[in-house]
Amino acid sequence: MSKRFTNDINIRNKRAGFEFELLDKYIAGLVLKGTEIKSIKEGKVNLQDGYCYFNNGELFVKALNITPYAQGTHYNHEAGRERKLLLKRQELRKLEAKVSEKGLTLVPVRLFINDRGFAKLEIALARGKKVHDKRDSIKERDIKRELSRVKF
Repeated sequence: MSKRFTNDINIRNKRAGFEFELLDKYIAGLVLKGTEIKSIKEGKVNLQDGYCYFNNGELFVKALNITPYAQGTHYNHEAGRERKLLLKRQELRKLEAKVSEKGLTLVPVRLFINDRGFAKLEIALARGKKVHDKRDSIKERDIKRELSRVKF
């Protein structure tokens, strides 16, 4: 039973846009092990609980859940392990300075496969929304929905 892998993977973290105000976006490479890329190409990734943090000047993503590959052997990967993100040194320094500011964090927004077949993670510098900001987001979304209904 052969599965077809596709490069048109585009996994989004919809909750990030609701929970956070996204200020700036970056695209980072991922350091993967073994069968992780096969699971990503099957689309078996959960970005909902993921977050990024700095450790000794390096950027890591934690709680990014990549389901173990079904046909994997005892060499299969661990689902919730932390993965290193690859960015230019200048970008890392800039992000680390901004994250050290009060109230800013890095959240994974989108995981995709680029044209060369590499997995990339789009991360965003974000500020947490307050309850009234979330209500405003819901209101804007409802207005857009009503306007699209009126057009048709």
